[in-house]
Amino acid sequence: MQITFLGTGTSTGVPNICCDCEVCTSSDVRDQRLRSSLLICDQGRTILIDCGPDFRQQMLKYHVRSLNSILLTHEHYDHVGGLDDVRAFKKVDIFAENRVAETLLKTMHYSFAANKYPGVPDFNLHIIHEYESFVLGETHCMPLRLMHANLPVLGFRLGNMAYLTDLKIVPQETIPLLQNLDLLILGTLRFKPHFSHLMVGEALDIIQLLKPKRTYFTHIGHDMGKHADVEKQLPAHVALAYDGLTIETY
Repeated sequence: MQITFLGTGTSTGVPNICCDCEVCTSSDVRDQRLRSSLLICDQGRTILIDCGPDFRQQMLKYHVRSLNSILLTHEHYDHVGGLDDVRAFKKVDIFAENRVAETLLKTMHYSFAANKYPGVPDFNLHIIHEYESFVLGETHCMPLRLMHANLPVLGFRLGNMAYLTDLKIVPQETIPLLQNLDLLILGTLRFKPHFSHLMVGEALDIIQLLKPKRTYFTHIGHDMGKHADVEKQLPAHVALAYDGLTIETY
């Protein structure tokens, strides 16, 4: 399984508009973050987790020429705002829970109409449910319940990798399904507390509980600090992800 971080930034991306802080003006390319999205290539299939407003730029930047499936964690715009640009690909399967699917049927009704306008995105929409696994080709996928403040969202476990973004709480029912991970990708916004996202201290507590072999933080804000400085403050088995980082996992 090959994993590429297409974007590792929070909802505003980094640099932020109208911000002159040391992160937003950094010349280190690792401090330049598009909205969070993950590309997975496994057994000849290409799977995307979340499709934010930087999708078009990400597809062009990383020369993605095929896309089979999209897994959606939730309906916030920084996670679904690029779906209209999926029209470049044919017959893409979208997997989302009921509430998220209902949002798409309203906001992108033209893509699901009985008589579609030529050229609109070509989707197959599949409803998924928390803790009910499904298979993408030969890849087993388990949707996991998380809480993003008061909003229920999904994380996903694929093989021995788990992707959990936009969360504040990992429910007790989810914890047993996150054991024995080779790789944990965890949304961690900054060092200071936030009402709906993990801060670094909270993320490290989750890592201590789950004990994955290695962890990468994503969905990172400019107030996390500069990549080079933050890396020095993290344990050896924990790192900040950055746009374009590619990992092989088995």
